[in-house]
Amino acid sequence: MAIVRFSNVNKAYGSVSVVSDLNLELLDGSFTVLVGPSGCGKSTSLRMLAGLESVTSGTIAIGDRDVTHLQPRDRDVAMVFQNYALYPHLSVRENIAFPLRAAKEPRSDALKRADAVAESLGLSKLLARKPKDLSGGQQQRVAIGRAIIREPSVFLFDEPLSNLDAKLRVETRTELLQIQRGLGITCLYVTHDQEEAMTLSDRMVVMRDGRAVQVGTPLEVYDAPLDTFVAAFVGSPKMNLVDGELTGETFILPNGFTVAVAQKIARGAVTLGVRPDDLVPAVTDEGDATVKLIELLGPRAIVTIDARGVELTSVVESSRMSGITEGARVSLSARPGTVHLFDNHTGQRIAGAGQESTNDGNRVHR
Repeated sequence: MAIVRFSNVNKAYGSVSVVSDLNLELLDGSFTVLVGPSGCGKSTSLRMLAGLESVTSGTIAIGDRDVTHLQPRDRDVAMVFQNYALYPHLSVRENIAFPLRAAKEPRSDALKRADAVAESLGLSKLLARKPKDLSGGQQQRVAIGRAIIREPSVFLFDEPLSNLDAKLRVETRTELLQIQRGLGITCLYVTHDQEEAMTLSDRMVVMRDGRAVQVGTPLEVYDAPLDTFVAAFVGSPKMNLVDGELTGETFILPNGFTVAVAQKIARGAVTLGVRPDDLVPAVTDEGDATVKLIELLGPRAIVTIDARGVELTSVVESSRMSGITEGARVSLSARPGTVHLFDNHTGQRIAGAGQESTNDGNRVHR
């Protein structure tokens, strides 16, 4: 186990910057997730830690060792790839034991340790099978077993669940989290799926255009996004973001539509953010918004609302759906203390509304 530090790390291909001034610390035994859209630099950052990409400038340290220019084999890291990279001609037992055999350990010792690792991962009954005879989730566990057997200081995961179907992805990420917590090994995990990031991580790193836009616990990032990009990216359905004028307890859109915010914050022209869970529709004949679409999801419903040409989303508990039907006229209000305000030019968060947070991993202050 070890602390990992990125210090002013940059990666460029010629004049094209891929990662810019990345400063990040992975705490010993923590599960850190890099999340962001395609091309944001998250996989490149992971590959620089693995030694599969060179660093243009800056340093990477694992524990007390500067590993910036070390070969991958000398970094004491293990990586699980998106396609698992199992050897098709080897059995599960032999795949797991392969790193030890490559290190010239006696075959009997390597296979004995492989059996112990397989048992910890629930693979004991599959030891004689070849990869083609395994499900996607089983293949992933074999890949993890092959990484575990090396007893590395750091685990690296590059979108390891992206090839699984939705049900298996949920099951496998639960298993993965249990394995990591049981071993206590420092993990860096890359994904474009913000739900996956929130479920797995101790700390989330939201990346955009090669930069770490926000670092914090999943709750901090969700409750207090530092800009409109993070606000829209984290959360499903995504946050409602609209420009307008905030005066007292009323937010007025350019089209004249109003939202009651129940917070006396005279701010002027801003971008207002409201999570769908916090936007409350009320059926009324005087309402100047219309329910456009209802998507029923068992205990809740996603309600799409047309507010004079501006589309907003609300999540409503099924038990509170009485009278809310497609075509119904509604008024809208935000739950007290839940609005997020952003500068409508820079997109940066404005202090003093909703939940507040810092970008240094401190607790959320309300």
